[in-house]
Amino acid sequence: MPGIFRRLASMLYEALLLAAVLFAAGFVFTAAFHSPLSPVLRVAFQAYLLLVTAAYFVWYWLHGGQTLPMKTWRLRVASADGKPLRFGQACLRFICALTGILLGFGILWALFDRDRQFWHDRMAGTKIVLSPES
Repeated sequence: MPGIFRRLASMLYEALLLAAVLFAAGFVFTAAFHSPLSPVLRVAFQAYLLLVTAAYFVWYWLHGGQTLPMKTWRLRVASADGKPLRFGQACLRFICALTGILLGFGILWALFDRDRQFWHDRMAGTKIVLSPES
């Protein structure tokens, strides 16, 4: 199991990359709707950005188990048995990660978990493993 520092560094890099992805997605949305955001469009915009975020993570987790920051830090997400994630498992991991982060305990969970897993990994039956150098 990789150390918490490596996983947190990857998450920081992930946040920067995700900000760029969401900026580009936001540009596409605002280009399509040439008006200031009404309350209805604001909710649609937020749902759209959430869907883009989910698609980003789920797609990468299902196609090799790594996002670019995870590759950089040599991390990979896998099922608890070491196999690649299934679609439902990747979606559950995303939902649990979002919930844990928004409520503020998802990352802190690793400090108390016997295997140092984050809450979303424990709930989704996944784990972060160290990838061999490429």
